Amino acid sequence: MSQIDRTEKINRVGVIGGGQLAWMMADAAEALGIELVVQTPKTSDPAAARASEVILAPIDDAQATAQLAERCDVITFENEFVDLTALGELERQGVCFRPKLSVLAPILDKYEQRCYLRSLGLPVPQFMAFDGTELPPTPDLPSEKVVIKARRHGYDGQGTAICGDRQTLLATWERWGRPGVLLEEFIPFERELAVMAARNQAGEVVIYPVVETQQEAQVCRRAIAPGDVTPEVNAQVEAIAHRLLSALDVVGIFGIELFLTPQGQVLVNEIAPRTHNSGHLTINACNTSQFEMHLRAVCDLPLPDPSLNCAGAVMVNLLGYEESEEDYSAKQQQLRAVPGAHLYWYGKTQSRPGRKMGHVTAIVQGVSGNALQQHCQDLAHQIESIWYPGTL
Repeated sequence: MSQIDRTEKINRVGVIGGGQLAWMMADAAEALGIELVVQTPKTSDPAAARASEVILAPIDDAQATAQLAERCDVITFENEFVDLTALGELERQGVCFRPKLSVLAPILDKYEQRCYLRSLGLPVPQFMAFDGTELPPTPDLPSEKVVIKARRHGYDGQGTAICGDRQTLLATWERWGRPGVLLEEFIPFERELAVMAARNQAGEVVIYPVVETQQEAQVCRRAIAPGDVTPEVNAQVEAIAHRLLSALDVVGIFGIELFLTPQGQVLVNEIAPRTHNSGHLTINACNTSQFEMHLRAVCDLPLPDPSLNCAGAVMVNLLGYEESEEDYSAKQQQLRAVPGAHLYWYGKTQSRPGRKMGHVTAIVQGVSGNALQQHCQDLAHQIESIWYPGTL
């Protein structure tokens, strides 16, 4: 197994996962002179076409990860669908994972993540575990609505539902196959926020501007930077990011999703131990993209300025709305014509409802304050009117 000589430059980075996050990491790797080797199950996965080398295997195949380790100086993650127990044996043999497996261990299970955040004194919604054995007449949570979440492997709205009564809650749980789940109070938030934060081996932390995210059906539809928040709210977010990354001894970048209440309190919603959808706009809107920042942290390189290089930006996810093998070339052409727009088409061969097919980031200059927020909303609507059928 490969072990890093800390006196030498890290030249080859293994990535477990070959989706669009690894695909977008490839540009940053090329600029830094780093080779990416990805472990992914299909040659059609987006990053397979960009990687220096591909290990064709399921994400949770630890034997394949051992092969990946032989070809790389360090291994990082594109997603959380990994077998920590099996990877632990590789780590004991000297394979370097960044972030370390001990960083991932308390946060991959959403209930355990909640418990860990609470143990750090970070603000979270009230929550409880449920496995079908002890549900009181109404869940022991302070809101009428309850959010039910799968403890593992939920993403893009899968494994999350909002239930307004006990009957709906139990029906949802039955439909999911009666698993152990996380229940938490529904937060009547003023808005949802997110922040990307990176930390290196030396303990240096850099934090990107806070963004507002707008969800539909529990899937991120758009992100706006900078988020329209007060200095007090911004300070709360930065304090949460510093506390979390330092306590975990993170090396790499994290995405932190948050709720902002009408009272101005910030609550942690979820943690993603990797690059994240809410950080996609950093490619065009910030001095350093989240993908470059992650690679720099992983490879012991200096962490540069993460601030905005423009007045603002809006990122719109292009979600599949039909079953199709269409490449939507006409719509791609229209999207590229939007003023200030940058289209990222992930090259997926099949579309299905809710699948992330690409995203558009539109840059805004010369606008500020409320006018900036409205301009970003208008741009988002223009992009969505091109992409989604029947949008006016």
